[in-house]
Amino acid sequence: MTAKMNTDDLAHMRHALVLAARGLGEVAPNPAVGCVIVKDGIVVGRGRTAKGGRPHAEPQALAEAGEAARGATAYVTLEPCSHHGHTPPCVSALVGAGVARVVVAVKDPDPRVNGEGVAWLRASGVEVATGVCEKEAAALNAGFFHKVQAGRPLVTLKFAQSLDGKIATATGESQWITGEQARAYGQLLRARHDAILIGVGTALADDPALTCRLPGLEDRSPLRVVLDTRLRLTGWSKLAQSAADIPTLVYTVAEGANHQGALEACGVQVVRVAKDVAGRPKLEAVLADLAGRGITRLLVEGGAAVHAAFLNGALADRLEVFSAPMILGAAGLSSVEALAALCLNEVPQFVMAGRRSLGPDLLVSYARRV
Repeated sequence: MTAKMNTDDLAHMRHALVLAARGLGEVAPNPAVGCVIVKDGIVVGRGRTAKGGRPHAEPQALAEAGEAARGATAYVTLEPCSHHGHTPPCVSALVGAGVARVVVAVKDPDPRVNGEGVAWLRASGVEVATGVCEKEAAALNAGFFHKVQAGRPLVTLKFAQSLDGKIATATGESQWITGEQARAYGQLLRARHDAILIGVGTALADDPALTCRLPGLEDRSPLRVVLDTRLRLTGWSKLAQSAADIPTLVYTVAEGANHQGALEACGVQVVRVAKDVAGRPKLEAVLADLAGRGITRLLVEGGAAVHAAFLNGALADRLEVFSAPMILGAAGLSSVEALAALCLNEVPQFVMAGRRSLGPDLLVSYARRV
């Protein structure tokens, strides 16, 4: 049975959630967790999952609290781990520090934990309350949960388009459809994801660097991924030239091919995967490989054919749609190529999850309808 929640639990758990959110994009393959330790109404220790996933939030908060942790309450955004991995169990650290009460936001679906952490705490005489800010905590770690439960990263498609769904003029001009504030928020999305993916058509047309350029977050550039059926990306591209500093993967089905030597000499990792029915890299195989590399959150920036492939495969979990107040007309290039669905009841469907104004532009976020 869940222990009684006091009036301060919501405030302290929200504090822990703010700490946890700071780790998005840099803690994979681990979840982003926050921990706040409170004694007599005063915060005596704080911690969050460190870069690369270790150390965990709880031991960092306990180290800051020191002796003040004895008899205190620990607020943790995810059930404390109960297994020996690269670090000792966080449950053991909490019990050893003499924490009297632990408030947990959401249960950890990892089969190595999955309720065992809470059970261990209670068996050790620690009072436990669960389900405080549960929805917020689950949303924060949706990528980690999705990887555990579905075996693939959470996939978000990003669109920057006109009001009529166009990403470029008929001549291909696309810089810049959206304004400065929208582009800055797009950079923040990059920083909060573990990997960013584009198709080779976008790579060849735009020669992007796919880095995070927000001041202070330049070190948060995610793993870069290119879908390249015939291995056309060259060693002179910005992606290849910077691969020694920012990990870069190219998925292909080509054998023996074109620019592989030049790419690998630059530090690009070329990965061959199974073909889909159209002869392109099979997205399910790409996502499974990324999950095996610890990726939990994948941002897909296009182009139109790549967006369509994820939508056709029911592999798009979220959409981030940036709309600029302009009309490009029928001759403009669409943000999504033709989809396979022929009837309304077959098309991909989403529900609005949020919206915000970014200067003259509008960002609307969607989650897949389940």
